[in-house]
Amino acid sequence: MTSLKPVVEVVNLGRISYGDALRAQRRFIQRHLDALSQPPTAEPPVNALVLCEHTPVYTIGIRTARYPIEEEERLKQLGAEFHRVNRGGLITFHGPGQLVCYPILNLSHFRRSVRWYVGELERTVIQLCHRFGIDAETSPDTGVWVRDEKICAIGIHCGRYITSHGLALNCNTDLLWFSHITPCGIKGKGVTSLSQILKREVTVSEAVEPFLETFAEQFNCMLRR
Repeated sequence: MTSLKPVVEVVNLGRISYGDALRAQRRFIQRHLDALSQPPTAEPPVNALVLCEHTPVYTIGIRTARYPIEEEERLKQLGAEFHRVNRGGLITFHGPGQLVCYPILNLSHFRRSVRWYVGELERTVIQLCHRFGIDAETSPDTGVWVRDEKICAIGIHCGRYITSHGLALNCNTDLLWFSHITPCGIKGKGVTSLSQILKREVTVSEAVEPFLETFAEQFNCMLRR
């Protein structure tokens, strides 16, 4: 009997630059856009779940297009790249020790609601944290938090109900990178990681499988490895 659940292809890119990840996202997005011009009877493209780690990079979303060039140069001098991108959200850091996930989904295969989609991403990470014995939660600020410290940042783009960008979960990230910015533009709050909370080394590799399991459960989909 054929499952009616959406199929999501898991693509693990390993550790790559942010620019390379953007190009990979665009390829999967184009696959969906091309399908929109096909007859309704055509086979729909498979959704993708792109996983990776980044080399050090600061990224900033569309809400802060006027971020001072002097600040951009200061951050680059720390040894990180800097990218202005079309996701929501303010400035954040990506780097080694962080599980980055870019779901390239056609929400028509799930539910055509951006609010619902962001909520499901948050709940996916909350359930993952519960598997590690961590009590995580949402807040009025987007993302996933452990008390007043953010453990997972979320910033997405959605056009024609096709999603891109996504989330970044701190596993064993060097949190000092965040001290050079106001993460996500939220003052008075900090950042944390699975490793810092559990007081042991939790690698990205250890977090991938439970993340995929909670994603499949939360989005009620079939993962194709």
